[in-house]
Amino acid sequence: MQRSTRFVSHGSWRVASLFPGSGGRNAVLYAAYQGADDFFAPLRTWAQLGLALTPKLSGPFADLLRHTAAGLEMVSRYQLTHARPDWGITSVRVGNRDVPVTEEVALDLPFGQLLHFRRDIDTPQPKVLLTAPLSGHFATLLAQTVQVLLRDHDVYVTDWKNARDVPRSAGEFGVEDYIGYVIRFMEELGPGSHVVAVCQPCVQTLAAVAVMSADRNPATPLSMTLMAGPVDVRESPTAVNALAMEKPLSWFQKNVIATVPGRFAGGGRKVYPGFVQLTAFMTMNMERHLATHRKLYDHLAAGEHEEARRIKEFYDEYFAVLDLTEEFYIETIDRVFQRAELATGDFTYRGKPVDPGTIRNTLLLTVEGGRDDICGLGQTSAAHDLCSSLRPHLKRHHLQANVGHYGVFAGRRWENEIYPVVRNAILAMH
Repeated sequence: MQRSTRFVSHGSWRVASLFPGSGGRNAVLYAAYQGADDFFAPLRTWAQLGLALTPKLSGPFADLLRHTAAGLEMVSRYQLTHARPDWGITSVRVGNRDVPVTEEVALDLPFGQLLHFRRDIDTPQPKVLLTAPLSGHFATLLAQTVQVLLRDHDVYVTDWKNARDVPRSAGEFGVEDYIGYVIRFMEELGPGSHVVAVCQPCVQTLAAVAVMSADRNPATPLSMTLMAGPVDVRESPTAVNALAMEKPLSWFQKNVIATVPGRFAGGGRKVYPGFVQLTAFMTMNMERHLATHRKLYDHLAAGEHEEARRIKEFYDEYFAVLDLTEEFYIETIDRVFQRAELATGDFTYRGKPVDPGTIRNTLLLTVEGGRDDICGLGQTSAAHDLCSSLRPHLKRHHLQANVGHYGVFAGRRWENEIYPVVRNAILAMH
């Protein structure tokens, strides 16, 4: 099943400076949000009940009833969710037949699980780990990326958990913990596997492969594809980089970090809330979102169910938010965006220097979009200079001149022009 196209950006770090400061009131920020959500919950319930009781009649009152039902449905949808949406991938076209796909948890860790999309097929195909951004939305934003990769690969995904649902007893989860998870997941896939990183985790994935290469880990991937990621943000700086640089870390800690209420499993944990991120996204494009919701109301009132379904599917995922741990958010701003530690040679993992120059046998493919306003040109391809020990035939770069950030890993250009390059890089080493 092919999911509807998504248009949500993964440039999470650009929005922090757009969110109005809380003046040090971050201790009550989450409680205030949750209180407002609880206040509107009965209204949503009554709207759902009214919608269920609204008769589907024809005749002189049909138009009035459709408008009433449309209004009730709009009210019932007035909420954010904090649970991962369904991936919606039940089958994939392999060759000339549709093959059933089932989801299996291959490894379950406190802050994320290794999700395997098992296909009902006997022919062995390359194992690929897809590392997803940890950026305020769930990994399901990469559903189309997974759907396409499944045609020729045995696909696993880093399925990150909502930090507000992780007990404080699980400890912290920072940038180096993400790297540790990637290494552990690659070990679960075993020798002869491959890794594809999308956006933000290109840095952690490159670091993980460097650590595995230095340790001569037998599970070191045969190929590494980095797609539209901030390996070196000093190259062609964008507005994203400027926003991350213009304020000190103390500002971010004071203004956008909140405490999870005690009613949740992660009560007391400090997080960068998904609702803060979403508020900033909505603020940047409020007129467009309002216009889209007016269209949704019109479609519902006119009985145009297919048009309404497409909008609802998009916002069902857009309004599903995930909280990040404070340490991961702050360390990413500090180590990736403000200090560019991996690019400058200052990055360490568990107290030891990380040197991409130790990577010798892993093919490197970098992919960039010519119209990407989040990761500027050269930010991802900078990995080639860092991987100084790779021989020329193990280095490849693809510039897709006519796509923006999201188009690198979703949409028609990804499916028809970029994916074949990724597939060929994997096959070259398999």
